[in-house]
Amino acid sequence: MNAVAPGPVWTPLIQQSFSPEQVKKFGEDSPFKRPAQPAELAPAYVFLASDDGQYVSGEILGVTGGKPLA
Repeated sequence: MNAVAPGPVWTPLIQQSFSPEQVKKFGEDSPFKRPAQPAELAPAYVFLASDDGQYVSGEILGVTGGKPLA
């Protein structure tokens, strides 16, 4: 089994889930100083679902904008 471990990702739910102050700061603690856009994560999912990823097993792909997985 494989997985993708994303960092902060900008989605419409962010504005609905957080206060305006939290929205303003969302993702600024990542090394890229911003949240990812969904399109920046998509290639990791596509890779794991494609023939290119058929021999990958037991991996967690960290798409975190440079923040190490704990």
